[in-house]
Amino acid sequence: MIRPRRNRRTPAIRSMVRETTLSPADFILPLFLHEDDADTPIDSMPGVTRWSLDSLVREAGEAHALGIPAVVLFPKIEEALKTADAAECHNDAGLVPRAIRRLKQAHPTLCVITDVALDPYNSDGHDGLVRRDERGSLTILNDETVEILCRQALCHARAGADIVAPSDMMDGRVGAIREALDSEDFTDVSIMSYTAKYASAFYGPFRGALDSAPKEGDKKTYQMDPGNIREALRETLLDEAEGADMLMVKPAGIYLDVIAKVRETSTLPVAAYQVSGEYLMIKSAAAAGWLDERAAVLESLTAIKRAGASVILTYFARQAAGWLASAS
Repeated sequence: MIRPRRNRRTPAIRSMVRETTLSPADFILPLFLHEDDADTPIDSMPGVTRWSLDSLVREAGEAHALGIPAVVLFPKIEEALKTADAAECHNDAGLVPRAIRRLKQAHPTLCVITDVALDPYNSDGHDGLVRRDERGSLTILNDETVEILCRQALCHARAGADIVAPSDMMDGRVGAIREALDSEDFTDVSIMSYTAKYASAFYGPFRGALDSAPKEGDKKTYQMDPGNIREALRETLLDEAEGADMLMVKPAGIYLDVIAKVRETSTLPVAAYQVSGEYLMIKSAAAAGWLDERAAVLESLTAIKRAGASVILTYFARQAAGWLASAS
């Protein structure tokens, strides 16, 4: 008699036939930073901290020692530096370039990834430059934004970033950034494109962490409609043609079907972002005693990888890496 259960009988047999496995090398750790000398716990994301530069370097080093190969930086910019033209985003003496230099000096083998978008720097809180007509209607300017994003990417490359990750969802920005980087001899700097970034309800805690929510309107004219999947494949083909080195789907856990389709469509590595809302759901349920946090986290990350993700951006990266090490 055929009995599939024979392959599940013992832990040893299950480990031999397991199709999807996790390791710390599968994770990218998102890190929040600010200009303050003190570290600040983020109320909207229990267990996550906004770091000073000194602490950022320490935290990144400890994560790297656990086998996590990369971090991605998200700055909280002082309100006085936010302007309508988001000029602080390409200031070579700004917070992110200084953080990149510190990290690369302290941890040469750590891969440093930077977010390329205007929302932390824009006084309007949008990922792009904003124009209002005579009636006050708001439009996000595509081509003008792309020009600023190129300056931002070059600023990060000059500081030593290994990968720039445009998260803005402006059309044509991958090709423009690739051309800008190559023209300045940054041919080895990679682009991890937020290819399918959806206008999701699960970003709220993150926006609280950066104080970067739109002051007016929403992001639905440039982030993707949650009801669409074929559109994600169109974005995949465009980003690949424009020179992206890696593709990203965001959010991850509730878009596993999109991850799988992008994986089938492209030969490029696929990243997936387990976003702040996904993180908070598990954290809150575990704190209330309704979930086993370790089991739920590792299952959720396994599901994302099983769907086709090559690498996962997750706030659980350090915890998960520690759990995996203790289990080996």
